[in-house]
Amino acid sequence: MTTTLWLIRHGETAWNAAGRMQGHTDIPLNETGLEQADMLGVRIRAEHQRQPFGALWVSDLSRARQTAEPASGFTGLPLLLDPELRERNYGILEGLTRAEIAEEQPEASSAIKARQVDYQIPEGESIRQFADRVDRVLRGIAHRHPGQQVLVVCHGGVLDIAWRLATGQGLEKVRDHTLLNASINQIAFDGHAFSMINWGDVSHLDPGILE
Repeated sequence: MTTTLWLIRHGETAWNAAGRMQGHTDIPLNETGLEQADMLGVRIRAEHQRQPFGALWVSDLSRARQTAEPASGFTGLPLLLDPELRERNYGILEGLTRAEIAEEQPEASSAIKARQVDYQIPEGESIRQFADRVDRVLRGIAHRHPGQQVLVVCHGGVLDIAWRLATGQGLEKVRDHTLLNASINQIAFDGHAFSMINWGDVSHLDPGILE
């Protein structure tokens, strides 16, 4: 039985707006992000009325929880928190912009630009470690809800790995797909493999508050 995962990136934060690496640092939504969450909630209510969602899984970081709360209120689904849905752990790079990383941590900057998948950021994760975690948690969620559609509110990095799982794009390839705040991204799981349904849907958001 095929499970459909509705993967949603959290709304905007002050660090998103400033271009700072967030990772596991617990940054709340800014005003724009809260507006995005409300608009997302209205969309999810309409979708839930058409075909009910089986569950609402959420990263335990506050920016994801805040994004999911309106959808939870509209659907009555409790927030099922899972730290495995967190963003990649960027370790010593968290809080820095890319320009600051290039200046202060040139080795890490070079590894990130080259997409060295086994380079482990000090106090953080490598791309491969992160990808293995995302694969594991998404498969686990899908197996718990066979034949259902499930909401998963998470992070841009999680979406990036989900895209690669669903399209077969390798970890080494430079990203050429969108990871928009409060976007809806749908992939399917047939019990063995992921496949793409739809990506980057922000039709529920006012154009004025898009990234």
